[in-house]
Amino acid sequence: MFLSNFLPLASHLLPPLPSALARQLAARLRDLSDLDVYPQSLAQAHGALFALGRQDSAKHLLILHRPDAALPAFHGESRAISDHGCPLKLLVAPVDAANAAALRAAVPYTRPQTLGLATSAGCGDRLGLATPGHIHALQGTGIVPILAQQSMRENARTGRSPQQVIDDATWGVFQEGWRQGYGADADHLKTTADIDICVAAGYTFFTIDPGDHVNNEAHTAPHERLHEIVTALPWDELQITVEGLHERYLDKTFTVNDDLAITFTHEKLARAAGKYGGAIAHTVRMYRHLAAQTREFELEMSVDETETVTSVEEHFFIASELRRLGVEWVSLAPRYVGRFEKGVDYIGDLDVFQASLARHAAIAQHLGPYKLSIHSGSDKFSVYPFFAKLTHGVVHLKTAGTSYLEALRAIARVQPSLFRRILALGIERYPSDRATYHVSAELSRVPDPAGVTDADLSTYLDQFDARQVLHVTYGSALDAFGDEIKAVLQAHEEEHYAVLQAHFARHLRPFV
Repeated sequence: MFLSNFLPLASHLLPPLPSALARQLAARLRDLSDLDVYPQSLAQAHGALFALGRQDSAKHLLILHRPDAALPAFHGESRAISDHGCPLKLLVAPVDAANAAALRAAVPYTRPQTLGLATSAGCGDRLGLATPGHIHALQGTGIVPILAQQSMRENARTGRSPQQVIDDATWGVFQEGWRQGYGADADHLKTTADIDICVAAGYTFFTIDPGDHVNNEAHTAPHERLHEIVTALPWDELQITVEGLHERYLDKTFTVNDDLAITFTHEKLARAAGKYGGAIAHTVRMYRHLAAQTREFELEMSVDETETVTSVEEHFFIASELRRLGVEWVSLAPRYVGRFEKGVDYIGDLDVFQASLARHAAIAQHLGPYKLSIHSGSDKFSVYPFFAKLTHGVVHLKTAGTSYLEALRAIARVQPSLFRRILALGIERYPSDRATYHVSAELSRVPDPAGVTDADLSTYLDQFDARQVLHVTYGSALDAFGDEIKAVLQAHEEEHYAVLQAHFARHLRPFV
């Protein structure tokens, strides 16, 4: 086999190699580099053959190229080789930020992109190791993924930067040869400074969280207090007056579909404006700032992490006002009826939820179309079929902590002693770490570890209270055991990918 035959003369990316040929080339590259090469990672572009190799737990970028190839600015150890008399060079490069940026320039499918209205799934990865497992689950589903997804709160707790999140997804996409596109979600953004950081890192999906500007008091405030709340709204930023709002909404019927018509009484309109007017103004500020930085973005507005449910009238009001103010968005996450707690299934009356969701979905279709977004969407298996059916697939599923929990499942199987230490720390830290989460786990219901054998430790990931305890204490666990957790998962990556694939396949199946 002449390796030089697989170094394209053109700079553009060539189609994937047939699997049998990719395995042969991977074997040749192993002989040259002493690295175990992932065959699916092979890519041909810029007169070069790109691949990812591994030795023990360390991974390296391999670039086989002609001496005169015009490559982006990669760095690493370069060595000259001869391929049947043809001089070539092999670069063995670290998987660091500079080479990740160069790879995104050279191999286009490793760059995040916008995704439009296709059914999508956000795959939060708090360890930076889960992307291959997510891709294994996504294969053949037609669902487009967001493979880099992290909030600023999560970044603080994991000790990762927005750029590191993008880079980790880049290497995972490259390892698996995933060419079907992926997005990057700068999740739950609250400030323009956070937007700037994430634009610079290359994010394509921006979730604006105006929750701090939602006035939950307006939901039930007496009329006199409600009048004060409405009067104090930032009317200049909303570019309308109270009288103008009345003219737009009162004494009118908004027909959404044959089963839903929206009308506003004075009270309903005042409560909608008082509750969400500040959040709308903040979203407009964030949107305009973002649009001034980049054109390659999609916006989501999220009001899910608030105390009170978003009524259908309030949803209609939010979307109508955003449209009036020139905001373009692809996804919206209202605060649904019932409880969307972390790491466990939906809690609430499923019939009530289905009826409510049908009306939210109708509004999203009527005023969009835009996706309804499922926040705290991990493990909400009982409501996925409703979302898939009622939105006709115009939906975004957002998951985060469930990938970390499944990583712990893998650790429980391959390194029980580490899992026991993580669990003990979680039990200790839960009373304080739960403060920023809506969870209902009780430590008294977590099974006593002394009575659980090593072989049964993974059952903690199936028990409601233990699962939530482990979920919300991830920051403490990573502070104490982060390097050890990652080392174990890197040493047992196939076990890690297998548990992720099985778990995410269950998440995705209702949407296929």
